[in-house]
Amino acid sequence: MISALWQKDGSWRLVASAPFDRDLELAVIDYDGVHALAFPSRRILDGWMKVGTGARIDVRPTHWREWTDKL
Repeated sequence: MISALWQKDGSWRLVASAPFDRDLELAVIDYDGVHALAFPSRRILDGWMKVGTGARIDVRPTHWREWTDKL
């Protein structure tokens, strides 16, 4: 499953290396498989928050990459 992300785009990095100071696109695994969240997220000391609202989100991402606007 994870390898599908790497095949599509080599810019995905392991979540352990995610920075705290920028907007990120997160990849998660759920009952539907592997997919990227549709909104930018930011790493915080105790997890993740949704950019724009500041709301904490309950996710356990596996990979991340820089967020680019999805217009």
